[in-house]
Amino acid sequence: MSVEKILSDWKKGTFKPVYWLEGDEPFFIDILINYAERNILNANEAGFNLTVFYGKDAEWATIMNACRRYPMFAERQVVILKEAQQMRDLEKLEPYIENPLASTVFIVSYKEKKVDGRSKLAKTLKQKSEFFSTKKLYDNQLPEWTNQLVQQHGLSISQRALTILVDHIGNDLSRIQNEIEKLEVNLGNRKNITEDDIENYIGVSKEFNVFEMQDAIAKKNFSKAIRIVQYFEANPKAAPIQMLLPALYNFFSKVFMIFGAGSNDEKAVASSLGINPYFIKDYMLAARSYNFTGVENVLLLLHEYNLRSLGIRDAGTTDAGLMKEMIFKIMN
Repeated sequence: MSVEKILSDWKKGTFKPVYWLEGDEPFFIDILINYAERNILNANEAGFNLTVFYGKDAEWATIMNACRRYPMFAERQVVILKEAQQMRDLEKLEPYIENPLASTVFIVSYKEKKVDGRSKLAKTLKQKSEFFSTKKLYDNQLPEWTNQLVQQHGLSISQRALTILVDHIGNDLSRIQNEIEKLEVNLGNRKNITEDDIENYIGVSKEFNVFEMQDAIAKKNFSKAIRIVQYFEANPKAAPIQMLLPALYNFFSKVFMIFGAGSNDEKAVASSLGINPYFIKDYMLAARSYNFTGVENVLLLLHEYNLRSLGIRDAGTTDAGLMKEMIFKIMN
């Protein structure tokens, strides 16, 4: 069941006795927990019928007793267990989950982990609870997810602005949401987010960023690439080397796949590689500029310099020094 479906049921007043929310992506779990804590009960009902526990400090017997109470002056009560992954004796809640009270909505947040599927607790949960498991979005899913979030706020965003935003933040959904909310406030009556807005309100230069570095290397624009490295050298937080190298590796990995795509049709290649058609020309250009052997060499160099950036087989060359050296080798 999706976040949207659970929220839709709750808004309609449809509840299951037990909800188990687990997995690697806390953002979706937080959405459900925040809604449950603030919206399932009205203010008058919550005073008597909302109980929140934290796993680190909670005792299983206390939680079970709370769940087995009947609501006061309301149709239901809500019991929330946050950070359940930190709770001792969590498995002792299994008897209650096996036979829950219909008037209690018991919601468990079990973040960044998954319950052991071999355990009795896991088997009971999958039979008796609304079981919701999350996983991190893949990097290629982030632009579409971010664009949908922008639209939910009644806004639109240019493709380049979207790419700069996602490349800068990475796979941190909470931060992406916060930055979009910040942009919404600063845009005023305007509805379209531009590259200038990303630069002015989030602090990511529209000229010196990971996307522009990728573009410079793809086009073998040595002077532009070195200017960007010099900017990063003067602004170390703008794009650390450990953010740059994976982004470049992801780009050239897809460029490498073009040689096996078996087609020169841009739409067909974009579809087969999961690339936004808006950017496929950049990938195709890089494939032509470097050819098969050249792209293979780029990938090997990116791997080598990633190891060196971690201090492996390197005597302490600066990040900027590594980038300049690598760019020279890539383009020569």
